[in-house]
Amino acid sequence: MNDAIFVQQLLNGLTLGAVYGLIAIGYTMVYGIIGMINFAHGEVYMISAYLCAIALALLSSFGLHSFPLLMLGTLVFTLAVTGVYGWVIERIAYRPLRNSTRLAPLISAIGMSLILQNYAQLSQGPNQQGIPTLLSGAIRLQLGDGIVQLTYTKVFILAASLAGMGILTWIIQCTRLGRICRATQQDRKMASILGINTDRVISLVFVIGASMAGLAGVLITLNYGTFDFYAGFIIGIKAFTAAVLGGIGSLPGAMLGGLLLGISEAQFAGLVNSDYKDVFSFALLVVILIFRPQGLLGRPLVAKV
Repeated sequence: MNDAIFVQQLLNGLTLGAVYGLIAIGYTMVYGIIGMINFAHGEVYMISAYLCAIALALLSSFGLHSFPLLMLGTLVFTLAVTGVYGWVIERIAYRPLRNSTRLAPLISAIGMSLILQNYAQLSQGPNQQGIPTLLSGAIRLQLGDGIVQLTYTKVFILAASLAGMGILTWIIQCTRLGRICRATQQDRKMASILGINTDRVISLVFVIGASMAGLAGVLITLNYGTFDFYAGFIIGIKAFTAAVLGGIGSLPGAMLGGLLLGISEAQFAGLVNSDYKDVFSFALLVVILIFRPQGLLGRPLVAKV
């Protein structure tokens, strides 16, 4: 095995896995609060890619070309708008069906996913779109007979992903808002009796999850530069795989699952065959569901009698 290839794919996997972790956080937070999967979450990521391009175009048209200011403006705009999308999804697709059967919100979320896909296709066109490279240059190291390269864009992606995860972890673990969210997750009825507005908490969780998907969308768009209206489906399923791998409902599990999935997929692509990396990811999901359905950090489900 070529050491340079292994290290290069490890760095690529860390970058990809950090983004998977950001999207997986949205899945795991919503599941932790209401016990359901938001299958429109991948489309929020897709919308954020378009929002990133729109924000960059608007800021550039006003003569703003500094990378830090461009990123600050783009992130504020994208996270705010994707947060609104998350709020709307909860109000339309979930809240009216909260007391119905468990299947109804699932079908509603799938319908919302298709609506967002077609909305993006009709409003932005079916063709693949992209943005130019904003941060050029790379760190290069000689390793054996090969060269390991870490672009400045990937450094920024890793730093922004870890910062986003760290801030969210601090909010959930150390603030009053986090205590309210954890109380609602543990026992929604008791939290409501104690005066917590659980409807508002659930909406807030959707907003936070959508904002994390928005951050991931900006970072992936900076890295690859291209996107289309169908971009949310595959990466949404992979992020769901990461959430299941780490333990659905566990915030640290989502982060860990994203990193493990990203590294595993990158190593498979580099050392085996890149054409089947998606097959590998979905096969991994099947194996996890068969042998450890609760995930690495999740709690085993106890049957109720």
